[in-house]
Formats: sequence, C-alpha cells, structure tokens
Amino acid sequence: MPRRDTRLESQGAEFLVLGELLIRRIPAYKTYTNMPGYDVIATNPDRKAAARISVKSRWSSEASQFIIKNFSCDFVVVAKSNRGAFGDPKTAKSPEFFVLPVGVVKRAPRSKGWSRVTFRAIPNFLEYRDRWDLIRTFLSRSARRVNSGLTIRSTPRRTKAARAG
Repeated sequence: MPRRDTRLESQGAEFLVLGELLIRRIPAYKTYTNMPGYDVIATNPDRKAAARISVKSRWSSEASQFIIKNFSCDFVVVAKSNRGAFGDPKTAKSPEFFVLPVGVVKRAPRSKGWSRVTFRAIPNFLEYRDRWDLIRTFLSRSARRVNSGLTIRSTPRRTKAARAG
C-alpha cells in the first residue's frame, strides 16, 4: 500500500494552530517557506519575543504517535484532526491540540530510524491539552534582546566635510 500524501492535512493543521493562537490574542504567523524545525511563530511585540512552534498533525482519532526529527523549536503542538477512526466519518470529532514544550518531547524515547514518539511515552500527555497558556507565559518571560548583554551601536554620521575630504 503506497504511503498516503498528507500535505494538505498538514497545512490545514498548521492553520488550525495559527487560528487557535490568534483567537487567544497571541500574535502569530505561519511560515510560508519550509523552515526546518518550525511551522508557526507566536510573538510578543512588546517584549520583542518569539516562540517557534512545530506542528505535528495526526489525521485519525486513533493516532497514538508522531514523528519528530528536528528540535529547532520552542514548542511542539500535536494537532489531532480527529477525522474518525480509520477514516470513518461517523466517529469524527472536534480537533484536539496538545501544547508541549520542546524539552518534554526531547526527553521522550523515540524509535530508531523514523524517530517516532508515542503519546504514552510523554509523562502526563493528556494534561498538555489546550495548554496555550504555556506559549503565552514563554512569550511574557522572554527577555528583550537589549537586556541580553548585546548592545547595538549605531555608527556616527559622517559630516559633509568628512565625506568630501
């Protein structure tokens, strides 16, 4: 049996995550180029902070695992579309979202090769359902770059005489 093309479902899940952030008044945008490691960026413009979010979509209500190979993000959101058990529309239900800090996912054991993580391998997985507050807290605690020890100095403007001579 050939592997199913799930690009449309994956993109739909990214937009669902984007929508969930926006209706919670967390400014966010979807990356439209293939950024390795993340799909959505949530921001706090006042603090000049950003959270990179990797979206892992699962189509079936019966899904119990996801694949992750790149950890260049701050959060992993597992978006279960819940389109029914094995594609049966009679068992479809509303989508579910599990907001996981990347450190939690990194500590979970992964299968060799495919790098699959099972939901049961993540301690208290169900407690991460709809935990959008974790992203909000992350954004509110992120320090401004100017406080990180980096100072950006502007170059002095050259006077007309200095440019001429």
